[in-house]
Amino acid sequence: MTPINDPFSRSGAPAKAKFLLLGSADFLTESLMNRARSLNLEHVSPARLERPEISRRPASATVEEVARLALMRRWFFTRKPDAGFVLTDFPATLLQAIVFDEWLDARDESLNGVIAGPGSLESLVTHYRTLGLLLETSDLAA
Repeated sequence: MTPINDPFSRSGAPAKAKFLLLGSADFLTESLMNRARSLNLEHVSPARLERPEISRRPASATVEEVARLALMRRWFFTRKPDAGFVLTDFPATLLQAIVFDEWLDARDESLNGVIAGPGSLESLVTHYRTLGLLLETSDLAA
């Protein structure tokens, strides 16, 4: 029997669950990440996708954001549509969240939930709360 406070209970087939973790990792999100690993969900972070290479610092924050969006777009559209994931460190801005929503719509996919950790941008929390995707951390505590 799945506990009521289990964020994975509503996600259908475990390997198809799609979650976002906003903000910094704390004990609660670490336990969720351990659970995600046990379900064979892909853990994706832009930092992990960047290849270690010597490069110059981008000229501006705009260039950096465009590069991050391009990197994440390449990952998103090359993965299998039914593959589940836990995405951390992205989206980091409201613009990235809106673009990510468009990508999900383009592939007729949806998120199972969004978990906001400490340090989450209020605009992102509000965005996902408005969409009804935000899982309150107080509801997730076991």
